[in-house]
Amino acid sequence: MKKKEIGKIFLFIAVLLFLMWLSRNFFHIKPHDIRDWIVSFGIWAPIVFIVVYTVRPLILFPASILSFSAGLAFGAVEGFFYIVLGALGGATVAYYAASILGAKLLKRPSPRIVKIREKMEESGFIYVLVLRLVPFLNFDLISYLAGMGKVRYLPFILATAIGILPGTFGYVFLGSSLVGEDRTNLYIAIAFFLAMIIVPLIFKKKMKAWLGLSGKEDK
Repeated sequence: MKKKEIGKIFLFIAVLLFLMWLSRNFFHIKPHDIRDWIVSFGIWAPIVFIVVYTVRPLILFPASILSFSAGLAFGAVEGFFYIVLGALGGATVAYYAASILGAKLLKRPSPRIVKIREKMEESGFIYVLVLRLVPFLNFDLISYLAGMGKVRYLPFILATAIGILPGTFGYVFLGSSLVGEDRTNLYIAIAFFLAMIIVPLIFKKKMKAWLGLSGKEDK
């Protein structure tokens, strides 16, 4: 692993710690406040959450924030279930929006985007699965490219359903750990996220070469 990549890991940790310190000392935003706002919808809270997650690609709201909030509001088990439903709904919306609008979304795609779309059309399920498991590309961009290309919906959504499981577990586990008294779960969640960052970096060159993402930054 290169020094630059190790630096990125330490930068991620530093930013995470800084944001936690900033919110606690200046904005006084507590995990319980986010949880209380979501559950204020009562029995409709899960439905509201899933609907918001489904239309999220159209309003460009970060999926990570919603996933984290689900752990806070619903706990690890229920939150996991709602995130998966919402994420699959959002991926479906982005996929069909791209298939309908087509070239209007990307009038002049870069050569790299064209190459990624071509490889996605060739490998379908496996290609989308790897991109979901190792997020080199934005979640919604993958859905848009699949919809614009000739990737069939069933392989796309199955690959998405499987590929989002590790990341979903990480976010919901991290969120749920912040509302409990036991800090052990929090440490486990942080370790899980670090593993998700470090492992792809170890195989970065080989994976990017296969995915068609190799560029000057990898030399």
